[in-house]
Amino acid sequence: MQRLLTILMLGLCLGMSVLGLGFVPTAHASGGSLDDVLDAEMPASGVPGLAYAVVTDGELSSIGQRGVVRSGGTEKITADTTFLIGSISKSFTALAVMQLVEAGGVDLDAEISNYLDSFSGRPAGVVTIRQLLSHTSGYSTYQGNTSHTDIDGGADELARRVDELARETPANVPGARWEYSNANYLVLGRVIEVVSGQDYQDYVTANILTPIGMTHSLVVDGQVPASLATGHTPWFGTKRPIADNTTSRGMAPAGGVIATASDLALYLQVMMNGTDDVLSAEGKALMMRPAGDTSPFYGFGWFTDPATGRVWHSGSTPGFESLATMIPARNQAVVVLVNGGSGVGFGDTEQLRNAVTAASLGLDYSGEGSRWTQKLLFIALVLLPIGYLASMAWAWRRRSSLRAKSGAFGLFSLWFPLLTTLVATWVVLSLVPTLIGAPLGTLALFQPDLGVVLVASAVTGVLWAVFRLIVAYSGRSSSSTGDEPERV
Repeated sequence: MQRLLTILMLGLCLGMSVLGLGFVPTAHASGGSLDDVLDAEMPASGVPGLAYAVVTDGELSSIGQRGVVRSGGTEKITADTTFLIGSISKSFTALAVMQLVEAGGVDLDAEISNYLDSFSGRPAGVVTIRQLLSHTSGYSTYQGNTSHTDIDGGADELARRVDELARETPANVPGARWEYSNANYLVLGRVIEVVSGQDYQDYVTANILTPIGMTHSLVVDGQVPASLATGHTPWFGTKRPIADNTTSRGMAPAGGVIATASDLALYLQVMMNGTDDVLSAEGKALMMRPAGDTSPFYGFGWFTDPATGRVWHSGSTPGFESLATMIPARNQAVVVLVNGGSGVGFGDTEQLRNAVTAASLGLDYSGEGSRWTQKLLFIALVLLPIGYLASMAWAWRRRSSLRAKSGAFGLFSLWFPLLTTLVATWVVLSLVPTLIGAPLGTLALFQPDLGVVLVASAVTGVLWAVFRLIVAYSGRSSSSTGDEPERV
């Protein structure tokens, strides 16, 4: 039972970090200098490289970089180094949809089936564009994180992914609750393609990146630009370089923009400038305020904090994490990009990104608090398979005691461990991924060390229970009857 509680606690602790959702710091007095923050926080985070850009009074006031493109290498992060920005990309998709709304091609309150034939007559067909933009469609986090590896690649990858989503019934009643889901923005990306008659990549490039002047940025199309930093994923307290950076054309609307920090700062300037350009000032303001009672802290592609006036979004994709924050009323913004993903307690980048944000915006930030709960949980999961293997050796050494077990209590002590380990395996392989909102395979892409220990814990637990039974029943006829039974 203790093992089950430990794993359940782990699932709850992991959810936010795996989804790339975080919280910006609260505003009080300004803390230390940005250089002091970087000196203190970068080593603790374990990220090889970082880039940031700051907007003050509506103008780009500061850009900076630290570290290297690849761990163990000598190539430095520069102003031209690009990063995958993850879910910040959703704001680009929302902006593109709003452009089509203002052009008369899309109605915010129209149903998806009005634009995509594959949704006609299906439960998801009644979901509206507004519900997709605000994450109130009913699609769950888990549905949005389910990978369809059988349809990776090809110019029509997005269309095929969205066709798969059309066949799924949303987990919740449309409009009834808020739940963050990549599925919403994949569908919106396909709406953009159908209404505009252009690939998602071409539309965003022509109507957002180019007009803003984001000359070092692009939307992924399955290729990997030479300017892209190497992503690094957590690996037992370290950060391990991804063997080969990859991009997914079909996931572009949910997380597929590649940008430099300064380019992304230009984008935030445009979002805050209060003028009609790539979108009307009214349209931009609509995107950056709560979408409704069901979505009190999310607008269209942006998290919102009405109490403090901050608008923000974080991003997480395997090997990269990011945070973009705006205070529109003050014309201030900051972007933080890192080429390393967060581990469980060890090498978490959230405090680094939040601390840089706080120092750049003049906010007070006292850190994320102790990570020892997560660290101890991770250490326990690492030690668990070792413990099971040691228990198998112990069972073999005390095999005569196992073989001597008899009666109702003896049978219970032999078979009950198999039941508990089978239940624990279900928890690890099914319940924890559901709690996190990501299938185990997706989780392993972001945190491969955690994926290894979860599977190892599940497998070795069952092996230990089965091994005990095999030992107990395989040699009973030859076991010594003079040995006093011992508990194993």
